[in-house]
Parts: sequence; C-alpha cells; structure tokens
Amino acid sequence: MITSPHNDKLKLIRKLQQRRHRASSGLFVAEGEDLVEAADAAGAHAELVLVAGQDVEAGLLDSVSELGSGTRIIGVYHQRWSEPSGDVRVYLHGVRDPGNVGTIIRTAHALADGPVVLGPGCADPYSPKAVRASMGSVFAIPPAAADLSDLEGFKLALDGDAPDTLRDAELEAPLVVCLGAEREGLPADVGSRVDATARIPMRPGAPNSLNVAGAAAIALYEVANRMADRA
Repeated sequence: MITSPHNDKLKLIRKLQQRRHRASSGLFVAEGEDLVEAADAAGAHAELVLVAGQDVEAGLLDSVSELGSGTRIIGVYHQRWSEPSGDVRVYLHGVRDPGNVGTIIRTAHALADGPVVLGPGCADPYSPKAVRASMGSVFAIPPAAADLSDLEGFKLALDGDAPDTLRDAELEAPLVVCLGAEREGLPADVGSRVDATARIPMRPGAPNSLNVAGAAAIALYEVANRMADRA
C-alpha cells in the first residue's frame, strides 16, 4: 500500500492535472467508480488504478484528487482519438469551457453516430472537468480533432439570426453540426465555409442565446429525428 506522498504514482496523478503534462504524456485521469467502470466497459487500457484503502491510504488519494475528500478510486488512462467520420457529427470551434465540451461529448454519444470534432481554441476534452462532464462517454466515443475544411459532409451551423429553424433547414448526410463559442459564435472565416445555417426558435421575450451544450443537445435531437424519419 502507498503510504508516502512522494510516491511516483501520486506524482504522476498530480502532474496530469495540468494540460501540458497530459499533452506530453498522452495520459489523463478519471476519478470515481462510474468513470472507471465506463472505461472498463469501453475496453480502455488503464496505465494504473488506485483504490483508497487497498492500494493507497485514503488521505493520500484525497490529496491528489480534483474532487476533494472521499475519493475512492482514481484511474490513469491513455488518451484515444477517433476519426472524424459518421453520418452525424458535431464540430466545435472556440468552445473553451471544459464542462461544455464534456457535456457535448456525452450528448453526442446519446444522439449521434459520429464523434465530437474539436477545432481550434477548444478546451482539452481530457481535462478532469471535461472527463467528469462526459460521464464516461469520452471512453465510448473518443473525440476527434480536425479543421472544419478537412471534414467531409454537409455543414450546418447554428445561428440565432438564421432565417430557417432547425425543423425547416436543409439537411444532408453525412451531416456536421457546427457550433462556436457562446458569446462570439463561429468566426466569420469559419461561418463562410458552412453550407447552411439554422436557428433554435425561442419564445417571445426569451434570451436570444442558449448555453452551447444545451444548444448542441437540442440541435442533435432535432436533426437525429429528422434524419431517422428519412431512413
């Protein structure tokens, strides 16, 4: 059992809380039974797994946890990346909040057959916050990384000022649903490369924008149902 805070395994977990160490090592941390079980179910290889009271003193595991006291298990895994294929994919540009990135990965796992594709300026999908928000979907359908111009398919961007709603917009498979940052949206040079735009209709007097993760969920639900009706 690990009894020293200077143990190399604990040092590794501490380092992996930082993006530069995750990038250089290709590893990341997952905390909690649910995430470790999701990794096992997806066949993800664990570099190491530490269980409180079994492999390491509970207080020492707490000391390297992002969740604070009460951590029961922490695993270290190899990052995996998907090819940006599928009939329905999500492309993110400049989505900097890791919680939103992780939530969209979870939503895409439920509603799309392709991965979330990360463009420039996005948060690290393997940061602790993003991994937790994905609820294990980061293991089941790992993200992809690509520029929008490299993606094949019909590109549909969400735009609050678009004349068509999601229900009326043109759709073609394979489809790429494109979202930008909540305040800025897609940059002009990116927006000029999409094939169509669509908006989510709001009630009169409602705010003119949604959280990007909420917008992604609505868009994926709508397009998934529309494309299923065509099949």
